[in-house]
Amino acid sequence: MYNWIIIGGGIHGCTIAATLLKSGKVKKEELLMIDPHSVPLARWKERTGRIQMPFLRSPSVHHIDVPPFSLEKYAKEKSYTNPFYGYYDRPALNLFNEHADSVLREVGLQEVWCSSKVVNVAKEGPYWEIETEDGRIYFAKNCVIAIGNNELAYPDWGDKLKNAWHLFDPRLDMEKITPPIAIVGGGITAAHAAITMANRFPGKVSLITRHPFRVHDFDSDPGWIGPKYLNGYEKVACYRRRRRMIKEARHRGSIPSELHQKLNCLEKQGSLSIIQSNVTSVCWKSNALFITEGSMMPATTLFATGFQAKMPQQKWLQNLIENEVLPCAACGYPIVEKTLEWSSRLFVSGPLAELEIGPGSRNIIGARKAAERIAKSI
Repeated sequence: MYNWIIIGGGIHGCTIAATLLKSGKVKKEELLMIDPHSVPLARWKERTGRIQMPFLRSPSVHHIDVPPFSLEKYAKEKSYTNPFYGYYDRPALNLFNEHADSVLREVGLQEVWCSSKVVNVAKEGPYWEIETEDGRIYFAKNCVIAIGNNELAYPDWGDKLKNAWHLFDPRLDMEKITPPIAIVGGGITAAHAAITMANRFPGKVSLITRHPFRVHDFDSDPGWIGPKYLNGYEKVACYRRRRRMIKEARHRGSIPSELHQKLNCLEKQGSLSIIQSNVTSVCWKSNALFITEGSMMPATTLFATGFQAKMPQQKWLQNLIENEVLPCAACGYPIVEKTLEWSSRLFVSGPLAELEIGPGSRNIIGARKAAERIAKSI
């Protein structure tokens, strides 16, 4: 029997675990973290490392520790070279990861780690029963679902390509990619990948985007972090309207200004070709791919088109919703209390909490806000 079980060992799960343990309200032996990977933050590190993102998009006060200036303090203590970038002090990825690892070592998260997949969650009297794929069953007074949507998104015509991969497909070996290369997408992932590949294979990389670059410092206005916009958002009782507000607030497929400048610079140097085209169909000719407008798409295609904009599709989650009759809005996402409780002592974070937290719910700041609310509920 555990006091707390957290499902998901990514940014959100780790932030919540660190906050609960550092609060002093939860002892290490009372907590269990369940995640398919062998170590915390594995998927985060693999994806950010794959596109060689040098700096995060979020500012220095967004991290997994409790004190807001913990990351800045860590950078000073370690005498880190070039720890932050730009006006908002965006942290270097290596710094962010090293700091996160230090926080997780401090709270001993690896000691409460269970490397397995969840296959069922059910209510058993006053407790939550969590079953894993290895047949083990765990009971908890409190359960936190801190998972994201990992369903990869492809354009409608993507299944027609012979040598094409999604950038976040775990089967893709970036070291084995050979030019010429086409990267499909116009957001921050596509930009980082295009810059990395253009530096590696100058003049042999194309970036294909269906819209002009959308340049924004963040993926939603910073006003959504605090009362400027959230006060009004919280007064909206209609969840259809909240969903519209979230959709309108997010700068989907956007990039910060320095990436825009780097892309333009690489294009002027001839290292990168940028093609704006709303691709609707493709055809193969002489071992190369042609799109409707007549531009050639090289043999190796990488989709940087993110994830599907829908509820996480895990079967156990859908069964939980049906069996426990958990409230969901018309968009399919949970309707939760301000404490982020979906049911008594069943908490959510990340995408599952966005109708309560708002547009920033999926981000690092969303993890911090969720952790704070959940810790306060104890």
